[in-house]
Amino acid sequence: MTDNSTRATRFAAAYALMRMAADVGDHWIQSDHQAVTKGQHDENEGQSSRAGRIACTAHVATYTATQAAVLYAGSRVLGLRLKPARVAAALALSASTHWWADRRIHLKAVADATGKGNFYNLGGPLGGAYALDQAFHHAVETVAAAIAASK
Repeated sequence: MTDNSTRATRFAAAYALMRMAADVGDHWIQSDHQAVTKGQHDENEGQSSRAGRIACTAHVATYTATQAAVLYAGSRVLGLRLKPARVAAALALSASTHWWADRRIHLKAVADATGKGNFYNLGGPLGGAYALDQAFHHAVETVAAAIAASK
């Protein structure tokens, strides 16, 4: 196997592992409280911005732990030989951008600035907002997987 095909294999496996772990972390591991509270801001009818930050931080901690465990196990089982420093960098990127997006206000601002504000609001929180959130996470996870798979 050539170095390029080995790198492509590591990338594909790292992406598949990170994507699966992200779905589990976002939809099964995240608590109901975290899901409902993580986007709260003071301007949301008196809801606490502090409570939102705490819930989002707790969610991202379990989300990142899920990705780390899956990447570690997958790397061992598949013999990917991912470098710990590269995995740590990939997880840091995934975690920090996940927190940024899941606070909701930032992603909404980007949607508004790029002419996607109407789509963001379409269908309530599980409509356009959710679709744009997931598209953002998928894009970042692609970059993170490339970082994790690099030598």
